[in-house]
Amino acid sequence: MVYLAPIPTFRQIYKKKTSEGFQSIPYVVALFSAMLWIYYAFLKSNTTLLITINSVGCLIETVYILLFIFYASKKARVQTVKLLVLLMVCGMGLVGVTQFVVKASERANVVGWFCLILSLCVFIAPLCIVRQVIQTKSVEHMPFLLSLFLTLSAIMWFFYGLLLKDHNIA
Repeated sequence: MVYLAPIPTFRQIYKKKTSEGFQSIPYVVALFSAMLWIYYAFLKSNTTLLITINSVGCLIETVYILLFIFYASKKARVQTVKLLVLLMVCGMGLVGVTQFVVKASERANVVGWFCLILSLCVFIAPLCIVRQVIQTKSVEHMPFLLSLFLTLSAIMWFFYGLLLKDHNIA
């Protein structure tokens, strides 16, 4: 549901043939978050739903990012690629550190905390456009549906985490 919220935004990008005014940060952060949640799910048991949803999320976010890059200006394209590389390097570093430094019994808890922090970043990322909204006095580039569905998603994940008694998911 959350991953389908940006469809109107990308329909607009496709029609205008430009991503000008939009930012890739929410989509790159969401991709990184989904990848990290998959890693977390592999460290836990009984997490088929977590793996499935985040795998679909990775696929959809990748499509969004590729579409964004295709229609972005050179500057926005370079910034997006730099952010992707930075997050992937950080992600690989996190996996390496947790695999070799953290005890196996603590690994899921440590990764869970990173997932939790990154999930907060996903929910905050759409707010990066607020400055532009205030300056232009226009909400044209504010991803309202993304913000709405992120809120609904957070509520659902909260209750799912409570049912599983997994505080990181909740």
